[in-house]
Amino acid sequence: MSVQVEKSEHSMAKLTIEIEAEKLEGAIQKAYLKQRGRISIPGFRKGKAPRALIEKMYGVGVFYEDAANELINETYPEAVKESGEDIVSRPSIEVTQIEKGKPFIYTAEVALKPPVELGKYKGIKLEPVDVKVTDDEVEEEIKRELEKSARQIEVSDRAAKKDDDVLIDYSGSVDGVKFDGGTAEDQHLVLGSHSFIDGFEDQIEGHNIGDEFDVNVTFPEQYHEQSLAGKPAVFAVKLKGISEKQIPELDDDFVSDVSEFETVDEYKADIRQTLEDRKAAAARNKKEDEAVKLLVEDSKVEIPQPMIDTEADDMIRNQDNRFRSQGLSLQQYLQYTGMTAEKYRDEVKEQAKLNIESRLVLEAVAEAEKIEIADEDIEKEIQTMADNYGMPVDSMKTLITENERKSIATDLKVRKAVDVIIENSKEDKTKKTVKKADDGDEVIEKKKVVKKTKAKKDSKDAE
Repeated sequence: MSVQVEKSEHSMAKLTIEIEAEKLEGAIQKAYLKQRGRISIPGFRKGKAPRALIEKMYGVGVFYEDAANELINETYPEAVKESGEDIVSRPSIEVTQIEKGKPFIYTAEVALKPPVELGKYKGIKLEPVDVKVTDDEVEEEIKRELEKSARQIEVSDRAAKKDDDVLIDYSGSVDGVKFDGGTAEDQHLVLGSHSFIDGFEDQIEGHNIGDEFDVNVTFPEQYHEQSLAGKPAVFAVKLKGISEKQIPELDDDFVSDVSEFETVDEYKADIRQTLEDRKAAAARNKKEDEAVKLLVEDSKVEIPQPMIDTEADDMIRNQDNRFRSQGLSLQQYLQYTGMTAEKYRDEVKEQAKLNIESRLVLEAVAEAEKIEIADEDIEKEIQTMADNYGMPVDSMKTLITENERKSIATDLKVRKAVDVIIENSKEDKTKKTVKKADDGDEVIEKKKVVKKTKAKKDSKDAE
C-alpha cells in the first residue's frame, strides 16, 4: 500500500491510497464467496455457480462494490497512520480505480488539525468572584435540610388551611352535565400549590373533615380542553382528611439522627464548609469558562467545516443515546419541543465550533508549556472511570484501546493547561459598583487600585 498526501487551503487534505492488485483480487473473491448463495444461475444450485459465469452474466463489476468497501474499511486506518497527519474529520471517499489486474486506488478528503495562533494566556484578567458564605445562606440550607426530614401529621381538630395536604373526592359539571376527567376519589391536594384551577384550592380552606360543599370556578380561556375553555364549572367536593407538614426542631437530637455530628454548632460549621466548598467550585468553574473564552477571543484558529460536522454528528449521536437510555428518542424530543431537525443541527454545530475552538487553544497551551502526562496519571483516570461505572479496574482496562488511552492523556493535558491559565491569571481590580445619587438615579462608578508613584514614595521617605 502507498499513501500520498496533497494538502490544500483551510486545513484540508486529500489522501490517495493505492492497494496492490493482488489484494483487490482477494477482496473480489471474498465478495463472491459471500454473495454466491444469493445468486441464481440456470442449471446451478444456489451457491454453486462459478464466479466467472456470474461475472459474465451480471457484468465484470458485480462484486466491485463489496470488494471496495472491504478494502477501504481494512486499509483506511492504516493509511491514516502511514500519512502521519493529524486527521480530525470523517473521510469523504471516492474510488478512482477499480479493475481486475490493476491496483485499487481511492481518495479520502479529510480535515487536518488546524494551526493555532495562540494569544496571551498568562496574566489574563478575571473578574473576582465572591465566595463568602453568609449566615442567611447557612440558615436557608439548614431550613432545606429540616424540610427533607419533615413528616405529614394527620389533624382532625381544625379546619383546612393553606399548605395543608387534604384528601378529597370531587365531581365536576358544566351546565349540570359531568365532563370527562372531572371526577376523582381519594385525591391528595396541597392547598396553595396551584395544582388545580385558580380558585379551587382557596374554597377548600376553612372546611372541616366530613364537609361536603360546592366549589365554583371558571376554566381559563386558553384551557387545553377546548370544550371547557372559558366555561364556569361546579365541583361537588367532600373533604375526607387533613394533614400538615411537621418540621423537626434544630437541636442536638436532630443533628445526631441525620448526621455524624453531635451538636448544632458542629452541624452548622459543616453546613457552612459545604457551602463554601460549593461556592469555591462554582467560582473556579466560572473563572475557567471566562479565562478560556477570553483566550479563544485573543487567539486565531480557522476550523475546517468537516471538523465541525464530525463534532456535531458525535454530539447528536451522544444526545440521542442519552435520550434512549431514558426511554425517549431525539426525534420525539424534537416533536415535543416543536424544533426542526435542521434548526437543532444548526444549534449543535454552533456549540461544536465553540467546543473545538476551546479544545484546540488549550491543546496549544499544553504544547507551549510542554505539559506531559505520566503513566500513573492515566492509570488514576482509568481507575476513576471504573469507579464511576462500578466496574473492576481490570475490566475497564480491557475496554480501553490505545487510541482511547491517548485521548485520556490529551484530556489530562487540557485540564493541566486550564490550571496553568488560572494560576497565572490576575484579578481585575476594575470592579463596577452601583451607588445612589442624591436624586435617586443610579450612578456607575469604577473602583481602581492606584499605586504610589516613586516620586510620592521618595517624598514620604524624606519626611
